[in-house]
Amino acid sequence: MPVNKVLKNCEEAVADIFDGASVMVGGFGSYAGLPVHLIDALSRRGAQGLTIIANMGGVGFELSKRIKPEGYQDAGILFEKGLVKKFIGSMPALGGMPPTSPLEVLYNQGKVEIEMVPQGTLAERIRCGAGGLGGFYTPVGAGTVIAEGKEKKVMNGREYILELPLTADFALIKAYKADEMGNLIYRQTARCFNPVMAMAAKVTIVEVEEIVLTGRFDPESIVTPHVYVRRIVEVVR
Repeated sequence: MPVNKVLKNCEEAVADIFDGASVMVGGFGSYAGLPVHLIDALSRRGAQGLTIIANMGGVGFELSKRIKPEGYQDAGILFEKGLVKKFIGSMPALGGMPPTSPLEVLYNQGKVEIEMVPQGTLAERIRCGAGGLGGFYTPVGAGTVIAEGKEKKVMNGREYILELPLTADFALIKAYKADEMGNLIYRQTARCFNPVMAMAAKVTIVEVEEIVLTGRFDPESIVTPHVYVRRIVEVVR
């Protein structure tokens, strides 16, 4: 019998995220393409010692009001609640804002570890994890602190460093629509990081704006096939 992937709410979808889990969070910045409802549910779940893999560490509710007047919860709430032990990503907070994001505050207090990864390198490390590859050599970061402790190789007179793949126990992502099997289509910039993260986690959990009957999508419009999706929740934005 087919597996029912459609769940009633985000709380049910994240109920088995355990202490010490690694969690990828899709989206580019602090709002566009961000699974804000799943993040909020995870914050209430209260799992401790998480490793968060994301392009950005969030800004927190108060700073979010500079982007949307009513405010919203992004990954910052996970740091505010002390649920994260390590962040792997490109941006601790949104550029141009004062250094007061929850992640930055905790880092300055020595309460959270940050592994900074150049943005393109982050995407490629996740892609390698999704494809089962052993890593890749890149010149990005060579000769900087990014290269410390990494294998180095000179090719054609240029130094490269070895970057290893990234995978996760769970991925929280945002798509525009899903069918009941879990095939996903995205809207505009939401395709950034969400599709590749969907393929790199053991359990991919998706929030969408609408769930439709299987067969409604033009197959050419599907970006993430259903085989990568474990759970789907329809939310109201």
